[in-house]
This record gives sequence, structure tokens and C-alpha cells, in this order.
Amino acid sequence: MMPQPSPAPSAWRRIQTAWGLPDLAGKGRFVTANLIDSLGNGLVVAFTVVFFVKTTSLSLVAVGAALTVGQLLVLPFPLFIGRLLDKYGPRTVVAAGNWISVAGFIGFLFSHAAWQIVLWQFVVQLGSTAFWMGNSPLTVLVARGVERARWFGFVRALRNVGVGFGGAASAVALSIGTVAGLRAVMVINVVTFAVAGWLVFTLRGADTSEAAGTGPAEPKPAEPEPAAGETTGQPSGGYRTVLKDTRYLRLVATNISFVFSSTVITVLLAVYAVDDLDVGAWIVGVFVVLNAAMVALLQTLASRWIEARRPVTVLVLALLFNAAAFVVFGTLLVLPGWAVIAGLLIAMVLYTVAEMLGSPPTSELSVVMAPEHLRGRYLGVYQLSWSVGGAVAPALLTALLEGGAALPWVFLTAISVLAVPLVLGLDRRPAATSEAAPAGDVAPKEQLDGDPVG
Repeated sequence: MMPQPSPAPSAWRRIQTAWGLPDLAGKGRFVTANLIDSLGNGLVVAFTVVFFVKTTSLSLVAVGAALTVGQLLVLPFPLFIGRLLDKYGPRTVVAAGNWISVAGFIGFLFSHAAWQIVLWQFVVQLGSTAFWMGNSPLTVLVARGVERARWFGFVRALRNVGVGFGGAASAVALSIGTVAGLRAVMVINVVTFAVAGWLVFTLRGADTSEAAGTGPAEPKPAEPEPAAGETTGQPSGGYRTVLKDTRYLRLVATNISFVFSSTVITVLLAVYAVDDLDVGAWIVGVFVVLNAAMVALLQTLASRWIEARRPVTVLVLALLFNAAAFVVFGTLLVLPGWAVIAGLLIAMVLYTVAEMLGSPPTSELSVVMAPEHLRGRYLGVYQLSWSVGGAVAPALLTALLEGGAALPWVFLTAISVLAVPLVLGLDRRPAATSEAAPAGDVAPKEQLDGDPVG
């Protein structure tokens, strides 16, 4: 009996494949929830400071200080959220993160004193941290063991699109200039984040066997290292186990390099270009838009390329592209004026390519390298690289810039190059555990079509 030919893929599926998009069928709730969160973050990041300056009697300095303190208070909480991830699963934590942010946005509406801003900024940032800590393992579950690199790249591109549109919508609200308009934007955030939490909490359509990787074969992600002294399958251990896993700590240390790199646009670029290179501020804006547009349009294509290669190879390339970009940024100081614009363009393209290459594998490895029963605690430690790095980077990089215009670029180049040896070998399992099932292929505790399991 002749085998039946498989049906030809639809035109839409061919487009998805060509552009490096994952199979989105049945994933509308997950995609919508991520888009809502990205839009909301774009709105909040762009107008929170102005919102409080317009709706309270506090000075700009007081508002900025209150927001910073509120964010700093969240720094130790990833470790607590990690425990909740292990106990309740990513779906519940992501939904709770959205709803916690809703409470924070409602608090924003009724804040008039500095301590109130500190409190509700803390709540909003706590919700955001819970969302992003749970979203990576939820992405692995939604991917059902296939197209993981594409899914992480798609979420990254979706975030850039959402932040861009959110920022644009915020600019419209700010141009109106009325307190009522600013409050309306905050109310919209309250409603949309509440809906996003509901979409995630009611997510359906996958089961643990599919999430475990029984789907079509794909390039295998880096194998995790079982923690020292751990017996496969034993639900024991805690943060001490994570701290003994030197391989995972190498990934965390590598990510700190990427965290510092990610702050270049928000912390360094404008002041460096305007004060040290004598470039107009509008040109900096053009390059920032270029960065966002490249990520939004090309991230999925980059993920299609990434999925056919070893994560370690991709991470090394990302680190080297970052180093090259920072070398170019630094050498602009000695170039004649006519060459500075071209140099900025080259540096920004290199920097953006590094961003597109580095994001999907680090997000994926942070999940699949962790033993399943301790995944939340591992992600708690991984999140600290973002929290601590994001808090330290502005102060350190601006202090270096004050000491000399080339110093921050020397520092960023050095940590990018020094991270390369940390990456090498991350995808090799120790011989003693070569027969054990990798944690990345173990299904998360939580099924999407039911309640969290034990």
C-alpha cells in the first residue's frame, strides 16, 4: 500500500517558515498576553515620570528618586519568586505577575506622596519580575519541545514591537498634556494587564508529553548539568544546590555581560554622542529607532538561523559582535567629524546583531540547563543577573564615562571578551551523567490544560 502524501503546507505556514516564525496555531492567548505586557511596559516606561510630575506636587528629582527606590526594593525577590515557580508552575506565576502589576497601576492612580510612589513602584516591578521569570519556562511549555529558538526570538520581537507602539501611544497621551489623559492611559494599563493575566491563567492546548519534546526533531539545546550531589529524579535541593552548579553560574555570569550591554542605549549612547562626539541628539534618536526596527523585523529570521546551530556557538558570536561594536564606539573619539556618523551606524548594526543573537539562546539555556524540580530556584538566581546588573550598570558606566570618554567602551569590550571562555563547554554534559535524561527535556510540572500538578 502506497503511503499517503502529506498535505502541502498552507500559504500562511510557508510565510511563517520563511520568516522564522514558530507555529502560532492555538497559541493566541499566549501571544496576546505577551503583546499586552509589552505594550503596557512601553506605555509605563515612557510616561511614568511625567505622570507623577503632572499628577502630584513632587519635584522631578523626588519622583525619580522614589521610582528608583521602589525598583531597588525588588532586588532580592527573584529568589522568593523562584520558590513559587517550583511550587505552582509558570502559568500561575505569570498570571499572578500580571495581576500584581494591576494592583500597582491602581495604586499609581491614587499616589500623592513619595512613599506611596515607592510602594506602588515596588508592586509594579514585583509583578513585572514574576512575569518575566515565569514567561521563559512557560515559553518552553508552549513550544512543546519544538521550535524553541523561534519561540524565544518571536517573544523578543513581539516585545520590541509592543514597547515601540506603547511608547508611541504614550507620546500621544503626553502631547495632549492633560491630567485626565494621563490617568486614562493608566486605566487602560489596568484593564489590559488584568485581561493578560486571565489569558495566561486560562491557557489551554498543551500537555506534558508534548512539552517534553515528543514533537518533530529539532537541533538539541545545550544539555544541563545536574547539580552536584543530586540524584536524578529526586525532588530535593534548594538554592545551595544552584550555587554548587558551576556550569549554570557560568551562564549567569555570561548574562551579566549581556545585561551591561543592554543598557548602552538607555545609559550611554545619548550623552556620549552629544557631549563627546558633538553629534546632534536627533541622530541618536534615529539610531535608537534603527535598533528597535531591526530587532522587530529581523529577530525571527535570526532565530531561524540560530535554531540550526549550537547555542554555545551563537553565544560566542554574540559576545564577539558586542566586543566589536564597543571597539567601534570607542574609536569614534579619534575619527574626523565626517566619519563619526558612519562609525555610529556600523557600531549600532554590530550591537543590534549581537542583541538578536544573544537573546534567544540565553533565555532558552536559562530554562533547559536547570533541573526541572528546581527550575524556579535556578531562574531566581538567573534573574538576579538582570536585577543586580540593571541596578549597577547605570552608576558604573556613567562613573566610567565621567573618568574618560573611552573608559566605558574599554570596560564593555573587556567583559564581552572575558565572557567567551565562560560560554565554552556549556553544551557538554559531564561523562558521569551522560546517561541521565537532560532537564531541558523534562516537562514542566504544570500542564496548560489543567491545574498545576503536585
